[in-house]
Amino acid sequence: MKNALLRMVSLSIEHPRKVMALTVLLTVVLILQLPRIVIDTDPENMLSEDEPVRIAHREIKRDFNLYDSFVVGIVDDTSPEGVFKPDTLERIARITDEILRIDGVVARDVISPTTTDDIQAHDGLLTIQPLMERKIPDSESAQRVFKRALENPVLKNLLVSEKGKAIALFIPIKEKRLSYRIAKQIESIIERHRGNEKYYITGLPVAEETFGVEMFRQMAVSAPLAGLLIFLLMLFFFRSMVLVLSSMIVSMITVIWTMGLLVGTGFTVHIMSSMIPIFLMPIAVLDSIHILSEFSDRFHHIKDKRNTLLAVMDELFTPMFFTSITSMAGFASLVLTPIPPVRVFGAFVAIGIIIAWLLTITFIPAYITLMPERFFKRLPVARRDTTLYRLQEYLGGLSIRYAKPLIVVCAVVVVVSLYGISKTRVNDNPTRWFHPGHPIRVAERVLNELFGGTYMAFLVLEGGEGVMKRPEVAGYIDRLQQALSSLTVVGKTTSVVDVVKKISFELNDEDPEYYRVPDTSKKIAQYLFLYEMTGDPEDLYHLVDPEYRKANIWIQLKSGDNQDMREVEGFVSDYIKNNPPPVELDVKWAGLTYLNVIWQEKMVTGMLKALAGGGITVLLMMGILFRSPLWGLISIIPLSITIVFIYGLIGIVGKDYDMPVAVLSALTLGISVDFAIHFCQRTRQINSQSRSWEETIHKVFDEPVRAIIRNMVVISMGFAPLFVSPLVPYQTVGFFFASIMAVSGLATLLILPALMGILKRPLRLN
Repeated sequence: MKNALLRMVSLSIEHPRKVMALTVLLTVVLILQLPRIVIDTDPENMLSEDEPVRIAHREIKRDFNLYDSFVVGIVDDTSPEGVFKPDTLERIARITDEILRIDGVVARDVISPTTTDDIQAHDGLLTIQPLMERKIPDSESAQRVFKRALENPVLKNLLVSEKGKAIALFIPIKEKRLSYRIAKQIESIIERHRGNEKYYITGLPVAEETFGVEMFRQMAVSAPLAGLLIFLLMLFFFRSMVLVLSSMIVSMITVIWTMGLLVGTGFTVHIMSSMIPIFLMPIAVLDSIHILSEFSDRFHHIKDKRNTLLAVMDELFTPMFFTSITSMAGFASLVLTPIPPVRVFGAFVAIGIIIAWLLTITFIPAYITLMPERFFKRLPVARRDTTLYRLQEYLGGLSIRYAKPLIVVCAVVVVVSLYGISKTRVNDNPTRWFHPGHPIRVAERVLNELFGGTYMAFLVLEGGEGVMKRPEVAGYIDRLQQALSSLTVVGKTTSVVDVVKKISFELNDEDPEYYRVPDTSKKIAQYLFLYEMTGDPEDLYHLVDPEYRKANIWIQLKSGDNQDMREVEGFVSDYIKNNPPPVELDVKWAGLTYLNVIWQEKMVTGMLKALAGGGITVLLMMGILFRSPLWGLISIIPLSITIVFIYGLIGIVGKDYDMPVAVLSALTLGISVDFAIHFCQRTRQINSQSRSWEETIHKVFDEPVRAIIRNMVVISMGFAPLFVSPLVPYQTVGFFFASIMAVSGLATLLILPALMGILKRPLRLN
């Protein structure tokens, strides 16, 4: 097989122009696919269309005529009256009027002072009308609006803050994908009417869409910057623009072909698949750096580019093939995850790895063949007085002299890391994907302090027809709401029971004793009938269905963290178990906050399973490729150490195991195995021609290790631009990129030779 594949190298050297022409042709064809790109930044699509929780979510939205919404907060904490001043309220009314006219806004369901009804009674007659008129004549009228809002349990801490410092507008939208555009239009409206008060916009729909937009912008900035830095670092090492360009062209073409195939085959570019270029860039140059390093070192001895190239490719072909096939298998294991975009991501990164390998063994030989020989005569000669060479010698000597102590230190690190893993907390929150100073994060902090919460979850209780009019059921819902309010993460709950209690209070001359659930079904039915006749029944039907089978409890959370949503869900489950309802009620959950919990947990568990499956696959493949189970086991030790150390570090520093960290597990598998396989295969090759283990190590810690160190430095430093990204996932990827390269590289260069020295006999080393 090796001879057959090496024939591709020979053909590329013999027919370089044909290889170049074919490469250019395919590149043009696949570039032409890119304008057909369809972008989908909705995290909800992390779940399959037929996922039960997603089906339930759609049903509940349909049954209660609900829409995804975000929040516009208006805050004035400088004056005693807060926002309840005539000029401020009139500004809010004008802003609301313009928001209602924005295409994509569900105008009839906007929650604002001028569009949301208040419940009052006069002379025994129920009056339901908007909380506020568009004109506020004086301060007394403004304060009367505040007082009425506070007395309405539905509006308190939903529409107005308890101390009157803020008003929140809830903006429902027809489709979540419109949220970014609508938020930008609202910002323009605010700029035209802005007073001294502060304005904030936040909420999961706008956070998720904004992240998607900014992520693609970051891809357009960070990926080229990373590529530029990789180019400059390679130029520093090899001092040859001609050689370095070949590697960068391979990386660029790999990304173009992969993304062109993805778009051309009809897949949408999701948040996950948008990260394919930044994953493929380092992986695509790994093998070429080995080739350039060896070519640079050997050219001055062989003095002929063609023969040098053939010698280098013959030497490196097997380790390059092994690393590519195992990395491909590692990423391909993601196809087994339950998240559709992750499956697409894994499949196309795997395809990209194969493309990079094919280009490396065809394009680079053809490219070098076409370059005039004079370019290579200026390649730097390997010197023994450089810092890099001294580092190589030091590491080689360290691995021989202190083999057993190194193994002991490694074992201690692993034990400490396992402790860190035990402290890992699986948690995520899309709003936290922005840096703390981002307007969305600032708005989240401010508005969650002032109101009941900007994260909404819906708890639906379903029984028989008319069951929600029964006093024992309404009383049970009331007690459940009171119990939920005791949780620190819950800021407010709202249900049809709050409406009934408010009507009872108003129709009984605002007597506090009547601020409760009526004691008969007849009274509850009468109160609800009055509301339907006097107000807009569609407002009521957001909380209960027309047959009164289902009640929808709105739960406002102060945080969108998965752990907090799970706490609420667990609390409700325990409450119902310990306090059975008076009739049998089915329980369902919906809302973006709840959906995020499900897809993120599926992604994390799916990634962990894929990581385990990928690791086992790599182990089996290496055992087969090396024709030795022991060599297969040895080759995945750096990978195992890297995974344990990185995830132990995450637990020790207290960082949540979130979506970006889960994605990095695939990167760990794809890169960590590269160094180890190269080291193992080159050691086996050199040892077969050496007279002793010491001679083998001396030769291995020459060019082969130099190439590994160059790879470590180029890839880890190449992604330094990600450290300053405004998006937290990019910062995470950048930091852990460097950590993965450093840990896997050091584990390869220190632990592997130490183990090999101890296990020379079973490994059949001289």
